This record gives sequence, structure tokens and C-alpha cells, in this order.
Amino acid sequence: LLKEQMDQLVGRINGKFSTATWSPIRYIYGCISHAELAGFYRDADVALITPLRDGMNLVAKEFVACQTQEPGVLVLSPFAGAGGMMHEALLVNPYEMGTVAKILHRALTMPKDERELRMNALRNRERINDVQFWMKSFLKAIGSLLEEDGEEVLPTE
Repeated sequence: LLKEQMDQLVGRINGKFSTATWSPIRYIYGCISHAELAGFYRDADVALITPLRDGMNLVAKEFVACQTQEPGVLVLSPFAGAGGMMHEALLVNPYEMGTVAKILHRALTMPKDERELRMNALRNRERINDVQFWMKSFLKAIGSLLEEDGEEVLPTE
């Protein structure tokens, strides 16, 4: 039933707003390869990532990493784990549908210079805060917790 409702809603939206060379929603039901997904992220004008509760949410980071051509806009829920760190994203509460529509409009009409500034800052932060950074931070946090208990397990530098 939910899939049927999604199919109908996407059909109505695309039917109303599509042109011969563009459609607002690229709806794919099924699996796609990593390469195809990266291509979708690269070509997307906007990524709307609106989980209803906290999570690591690597999708936002993947979108930023793949934005290598025309800069898109990241729209995030404040409930996304990445929402507190990706300050250049537009934040929107997914429970406030009217606000979601306004933020999507803002993202789709954002001037190129603002999109570039936001995306460059997001990319730079992701370059710095890579997997090595997170691993070292995690191990350091564990080390400080262990040291507080009087036990030193990690080698000191």
C-alpha cells in the first residue's frame, strides 16, 4: 500500500513539473550499484535527508563527497547525526511540511556563489574529518576513559 501511494505521488509531482529534459524526482524502487549512486549524488541539485530520529547518517557525507561538478545544496533534518556538524547545510524539521517546502524552494533557487561557498566548506570539513580522524578521536576518547579508571591500555606518544 505504501509503495502504491509513493508511486502515485511521485507520478503526480513529476507529471505536473517535469519538462522534456528534467524531472524533479528520480524515483528508483530497487537496488543500484555504488557507481550509479555516486552518479546520482554528483548530479543532484539538492539532497533532502530528513530522518525522523538520530543516526550516523553517512548519506549526507556521501552526497558531499560526490559533489565534484555543479554544486548542489544539502538539506538536513536536525535529527540527523550529521546535522550538528554540517553547519552549511540548510536545516529543516521534517515534521513541519510547510517549512520543508520553503527550504526546498530556497535550495532550488539558491544562487551559484552561495551554493559553492556552502559546498566548499562542507567538502573541506569532510576532507579533514575523514575516517582516520574519527578513528583517532574514538581511540583517544576510549583512552581517556580508561585512564580515568586508572588503567592505561593504549600506548602514549
